Formats: sequence, structure tokens, C-alpha cells
Amino acid sequence: MVQEKYQVKLTSEEKRHLRKVVRSGRSSAQANTRARVLLKLDEGWTAPQVASAMEVTERTVFRIKRRLAEEGLAETLHRRNQVNRYRKVDQRVTAHLIALACSPAPEGHDHWELRLLADRMVELGVVESLSHETVQPLSSQF
Repeated sequence: MVQEKYQVKLTSEEKRHLRKVVRSGRSSAQANTRARVLLKLDEGWTAPQVASAMEVTERTVFRIKRRLAEEGLAETLHRRNQVNRYRKVDQRVTAHLIALACSPAPEGHDHWELRLLADRMVELGVVESLSHETVQPLSSQF
């Protein structure tokens, strides 16, 4: 039998917390699955057994075990923040967009449309390019 690199040994408090996550129904589906995987591993199930029972891959089980060992229980249950993700629309761009949307509509239009806003933001040099699809979720702010 192969010795696994990461062993799952939960304290009674951690088990209690995981059971609460599973029962409450307030956590994301991912957090719920991770909690159930950890509980099964702590009961002595093997990675293939857990993967089959939880309908995940063995690789997923391994990643959950590794993350528990390296980062702790709280970090294992929740999504990581995507720190390297480039966002075209930040607070500065949003502020410009709101100010523009609150200004009078261009001549020939009775109100601002999403495409007009996106095009004007590019004309003003606030951003290099901007889709009306990017503007739409922000439109609820103005």
C-alpha cells in the first residue's frame, strides 16, 4: 500500500464545523463538497473511494488534502481570490462612467445607451476599449 503524502486528521472542533457547513445549506456547493470530502477522509476512506462516492476526481481529493495541510481548514473550504486577474474596470473607471451617465445625453439621444457610454469612455481616453456588455452590470449603480 502506498503511503499518502497528506494525511487528514481533524480535531473534534473541525469535524463539528464541517458537519455544520454540510447541514446548514448556506455554503457554496464547492465548500459543501470539500467539507464532505474531508469528513470522509477523516473517517479512513481512501482517495479513490471518496472520489467515487463524491463524484469528483482523485486529483480533486488530492488537492483538497494538500490545501488542508498547507493552508488550513478555513482556506480549504473557500475559493481563493484571483490576485493576478487583470480588471479593465476599476473604481476610477466606474467613477468616470457614473459621472458620464449622469451627464446630459449626447445630441440626438434622449438618454444614454450602453453602447454610447462604452464608446464615449473610449473617446475620452479613460480606457483603451470597452464593451457595452462590460458597462451593463455597472449600470445598476447609476
